Amino acid sequence: MTTFDHSVAGPSSPSFVVHIPDAELVPEPLDPAQIVSGDPVVTGKVLWESEDGKQVRGLWQITPGVVTDTEADELFVVVSGRATVEVEGGATLEIGPGDACVLREGDRTTWTVHETLRKAYHISR
Repeated sequence: MTTFDHSVAGPSSPSFVVHIPDAELVPEPLDPAQIVSGDPVVTGKVLWESEDGKQVRGLWQITPGVVTDTEADELFVVVSGRATVEVEGGATLEIGPGDACVLREGDRTTWTVHETLRKAYHISR
């Protein structure tokens, strides 16, 4: 079994595995304008990025609070935690462990994070 060596893997990198719950993440500061309430902290790690930068795979975590965002074209799977994601002009999504979620590029969202949420994602730019 090949494990992730904590560097960004590219298209020619060997296959690897990451144990998501224990993966070490790095701070990704939020724009203060995105914070609606609370003191949420975001961390993440890019695991793989295509040479042209159009495909990105990684891990992301946010602690409780309420934040706004403009989404990328993304598929993610929640590993732990719970949140309500309100899509402006669209659905309200209740997400938790084991849920797969698809967000459309340009969706304006409000995330109410009830329990620290960790996800694995794939973004298409």
